[in-house]
Amino acid sequence: MSKPLILVAEDEAHIREGLADALTGEGYDVAVAPNGKAALESYEARRPALLILDVMMPEQSGYDVCRAVRRKDASTPILILTARGEEIDKVVGLELGADDYVAKPFGIRELLARVAALLRRVQVTAAPAPAVSETFAFGEAVIEPRKLQGRLQQRSFRISQRELRLMQFFAEHPEEVLSRDELLNAAWGVDYLGTTRTLDQHIAQLRKKVEPDPGRPQTLLTVHGAGYRYCPFSE
Repeated sequence: MSKPLILVAEDEAHIREGLADALTGEGYDVAVAPNGKAALESYEARRPALLILDVMMPEQSGYDVCRAVRRKDASTPILILTARGEEIDKVVGLELGADDYVAKPFGIRELLARVAALLRRVQVTAAPAPAVSETFAFGEAVIEPRKLQGRLQQRSFRISQRELRLMQFFAEHPEEVLSRDELLNAAWGVDYLGTTRTLDQHIAQLRKKVEPDPGRPQTLLTVHGAGYRYCPFSE
């Protein structure tokens, strides 16, 4: 069986080389890129199993690479490297379709565990999936799973596969209070090692898409100290 190929795009040479050495030591094949333009060229030429993208890179940023990949590829896992304390890096990365993030400086064991977890989830979701309905209602929005898009009133929006899995799980459990762990298991997998903050960011982005007034949510409600509740109809 061939080894998974991981593309590491990072402009700081010592981080790029350190990640490449660590990943190679774990048995992965590794391609490296010093900037966003080279990362996209490598992606097109080699189609890696997973991408690790630094946010701040010359020529094209990690955002640019993530956006370009997601236009044609909704399934390849993308892990972004963000600056510590830069909340906007995480929000924008997740909104563009990244699957997870790690803040610098990071522990190499944590990053390797995140990589392994993302690859395992790809293997699971690669199995034949049940039939997907053409559309389903989510609050006041209409979701089109096959197109990874939705509509709210006269506005259309794109959704990621992660957002789709979250909405499907919510829709299967209307009015129930779902814990963060339950939601993480449903959308990220039982072996997810990240924090619940990643989930909270995804919920915040979903609200911007499916709520008529995201500042006063009526569809995805926070249940303080417990988790979230999906209300199919406005209260």
